[in-house]
Amino acid sequence: MTLDLLAVLVLLPVVGAVAHAFIPGRAERAHKIVALSLTTGIFILSLALVEGFQPVPGMQFEVSRNWMPALGIRYHVGIDGLSLWLIILTTFLTPIALLGSWSSIHSRVKAFQILMLLLEAGMLGVFVALDLFLFYIFWEAMLIPMYFLIGIWGHERRIYAAVKFFLYTMAGSALMLVAFIALYKTSSAHSFDILLLTQSPVAPSLQMWLFAAFALAFAIKVPMFPFHTWLPDAHVEAPTAGSVILAGVLLKMGGYGFLRLAFPLFPDAAHEFAPYIGALAVVGIVYGALVSLVQPNLKKLVAYSSVSHLGFVMLGIAAFNTTSVVGAVYQMLNHGISTGALFFCVGMLYDRRHTFAIAEYGGLKSVMPWFSSLFLLVCLSSLAVPGLNGFVGEFLIMLGSWSLSHSMVALASMGVVLAAGYVLWMVQRVLYGEVTHAVNRTLPDLSAREFAVLIPLVVLAIVMGVASPLFTRLIEPSVQSLVYETGTRMRKPSPPTRAAAAMVGGPVGERR
Repeated sequence: MTLDLLAVLVLLPVVGAVAHAFIPGRAERAHKIVALSLTTGIFILSLALVEGFQPVPGMQFEVSRNWMPALGIRYHVGIDGLSLWLIILTTFLTPIALLGSWSSIHSRVKAFQILMLLLEAGMLGVFVALDLFLFYIFWEAMLIPMYFLIGIWGHERRIYAAVKFFLYTMAGSALMLVAFIALYKTSSAHSFDILLLTQSPVAPSLQMWLFAAFALAFAIKVPMFPFHTWLPDAHVEAPTAGSVILAGVLLKMGGYGFLRLAFPLFPDAAHEFAPYIGALAVVGIVYGALVSLVQPNLKKLVAYSSVSHLGFVMLGIAAFNTTSVVGAVYQMLNHGISTGALFFCVGMLYDRRHTFAIAEYGGLKSVMPWFSSLFLLVCLSSLAVPGLNGFVGEFLIMLGSWSLSHSMVALASMGVVLAAGYVLWMVQRVLYGEVTHAVNRTLPDLSAREFAVLIPLVVLAIVMGVASPLFTRLIEPSVQSLVYETGTRMRKPSPPTRAAAAMVGGPVGERR
């Protein structure tokens, strides 16, 4: 069962991509139906992970087999509370992204479906890999489909955005590869197995260099300030499906990498770097919010808001206690839902008007009432209004990060205030007021397909806001174990402190 479930989840998209090769390219509808049906089936299959997952620490659904024993490389996969919901998020967003692009992708439909399937396989592989060699293969494999998705189906400056995305991510990947090899050569484990390496201490002086390489690679992927400059271009130029997957899943690889690799492998270095990571995270929160506040481009506004929201994720990781890390993981899920829905809404407007300029809209509430209602709910979710998903993650992050720095939390709270400014101002300019452009008076409201895209995201945003323990109870045991075990491997662990566990439930983990 274990082998079948994890292997099938990763391999099914690849098998589907191969199957598309045997369907004639002119059969565009058949390609869309096959890809949508397959990815929906993969999502349903992935729910078996939740059903069989136990709220206990340690890896589950784990499979470890010899692959290249002479080099210390194994086929080692498994999941825990850190990766479970990120896998579900991936399988959930992929079919919705395909459905959302149903009428907007008109050229090379066959290639588009193939690349989306290969991208899903790469993303799932990253979340299940427990061997550095396997992790790196999947990490690189997911970059290639996204490069082509931006470069082929993007907008006017798509080539520039695709090349910039590739250069930034490849620079980080090269550093990470060097660090992998150095870790393999210097570790007493002489293995690429992640769980084994975490139990094999690395010399403190070497930790600093290796952590810096890992951290830079993952900071580019998050992206953290000042390594964020590739993100707005990639988002603005990508097709809607590409933007949704990029924001919903790919950006989470950075935060996941910090939690899965950088902090457990190099605890002493992580302890030294944490205040600097937290400081950059706070700068990113405020900077992203300020730039969003003055954006005339609707899609770029949502892109810069991602820089701000993911700054909260990195602040929670830097604080590295149970409350803050649970909040960081939950915020990664929240961001995938809320920002993914925002990009869908922006894409729906673009399909009707072929512009991202906010000034071209206004008064849509009277023209597109159903769209306006759902768009407003999605914006409130992104704004972290209590009762919706965004509030839970940001609250836990700021609560847990208080032990890292009071001033950082105070400055981060300014990001919440500024978010109210740019989100509500965007809503006011797009939905309210007079219809100043005659062409907007005839815009159609949501179609049945567009309802099918947005409704699941809105419902999930509400459920995650009012029933967060359904999710956090499976996250917390793994986070507690991660925080405790990382602390015990430090040369001079800090005295443990208690942090409130409100809205998470269960015992609270210890500070490093």
